[in-house]
Amino acid sequence: MDPAALFSWRGIRLMKTAKGVIVVLAALGLSACASGAANHETDNWWRTTSALSGDDMEGRDTGSPGYDRAAAYVARRFERAGLAPAGDNGAYFQRISFNEIEVTSEGTSFAVRHADGNTQALHFLHDISVTPTWGMPDRIEAPLVFRGYCAPADMTGVRGAVVVCFGTRRTGQTLIAAQLEAATAAGAVGLMRVDDMGFTIEPPRWPLAYARTVVLAEGARPRGIPSLRLAPTAFNEMARASGQDGAEILDRGARGEAMISFDMSGRLEARFATRERSYTSDNVLAVLPGTDPALADEPVLLTAHLDGYGYGTPVNGDNLYNGALDDAAYVATLITFADARRGRGFRRPVIFAAVTAEEKGLWGSRWLATHPTAGAPTPIAVLNMDQLRPLYPLRILTTLGLDDSTLGQTVRDIAGPMGVQVRGDLEPERNLLRRTDHWPFMERGVPSVSFLFGFDASDATAAAAYRDWYEHRYHAPQDDMSTPIDFQAQADFHRFYFALTEAVANADEAPQWLANSSYRPGAH
Repeated sequence: MDPAALFSWRGIRLMKTAKGVIVVLAALGLSACASGAANHETDNWWRTTSALSGDDMEGRDTGSPGYDRAAAYVARRFERAGLAPAGDNGAYFQRISFNEIEVTSEGTSFAVRHADGNTQALHFLHDISVTPTWGMPDRIEAPLVFRGYCAPADMTGVRGAVVVCFGTRRTGQTLIAAQLEAATAAGAVGLMRVDDMGFTIEPPRWPLAYARTVVLAEGARPRGIPSLRLAPTAFNEMARASGQDGAEILDRGARGEAMISFDMSGRLEARFATRERSYTSDNVLAVLPGTDPALADEPVLLTAHLDGYGYGTPVNGDNLYNGALDDAAYVATLITFADARRGRGFRRPVIFAAVTAEEKGLWGSRWLATHPTAGAPTPIAVLNMDQLRPLYPLRILTTLGLDDSTLGQTVRDIAGPMGVQVRGDLEPERNLLRRTDHWPFMERGVPSVSFLFGFDASDATAAAAYRDWYEHRYHAPQDDMSTPIDFQAQADFHRFYFALTEAVANADEAPQWLANSSYRPGAH
């Protein structure tokens, strides 16, 4: 198919969801210049995305009945497509046990009591949140002190206080782990980070769905002083009561300029109600067997995460976080690819993995990386799909891990003839390389890549669509089937991804790390 060809609708079918939103369910036809295969594949993809992100899947939260239904659906589709089971004990499922702690809305409250006697209420999950830890106190009553970027040298006079920090995410500044370590060492009883609203490449947004921490059942349960997150509007009111201009303070932080330290006039009064639970959740694993016995122990791994957020804080009256593009759509791509192959293998085996608990800490992929199964052994390459948004034409493909292994050149070889420009990550401060499911495999020495739809800043239409996604749909109930999709862009991505898989799976040589990669085994 000509990658420049555009879809021409011959008809659409509309569906009214349980939310009352009229959405396009599927493209029923393409222009004559688009192949019938592309038409079928894109239609299949959109229908499968709709099935996985439907209200009956309840947002596929890890450990929920909705997730289990989605996992069973994926397993059935893999089986129907002719993929062999690759999970535990000859099944399609790899079971993982988790522990979770949640700070619940009922019984949790926050307020700042100012020196003038006024009390500033903070609305949980709208103005303030907390990262739960095991053994956290059920209450805090302590003075508030502002210490700018909260580098170790800034942590003076914070013992017994909640230290308020500028919540920077910028390279070269003190990031959250270092701030928390410095506050703990200095005797603070809590850390409160104020959002950096100048971080426009991925703007902070409220409300948050919930406040939970999930860990592997066999792993350590984190403990420490409470780590709080605060909305800038709430900080500005706290600063004003202390005679400071909060907006100016945050603007200085956004510009990376020096900031003052001061003791605030208020005291934080916080009550925490927590709930703990244990549960299991499954990776769904299947394999397309290879055709070359000499390469049987060199599988290629295709990954996308099946989990979402589930039910959470309502946004515009909607409390179901369907997770259509994050990441049901790319589990749907795995299924669409399996359907297209119809059991026809490449030289190497290809493992299809719909993993759990990505949104809770990459736990499904971490488990798979450290607990390979007989059917899904350690791969020679990972081709991951997450953070893809087909909102505008596919002209630029940002590739995470592009310059770390020979996979990067293979990506260029496939994308170039399609007229797609390949770029490395131009926004490293977002730390996307470590935030998705290829990362646990890179840590274990496996060459890996993952992708985003890129755009030039001069492309106002694409920039607006991208910004709208992060401001209004990312990790929100509005990530549903109402999202405007560029179906030609998705068809082009499928053509690229399927060809990339074929190239890696049929290559004479396995991908190799590049000598200049800081992530290659033995680089540190």
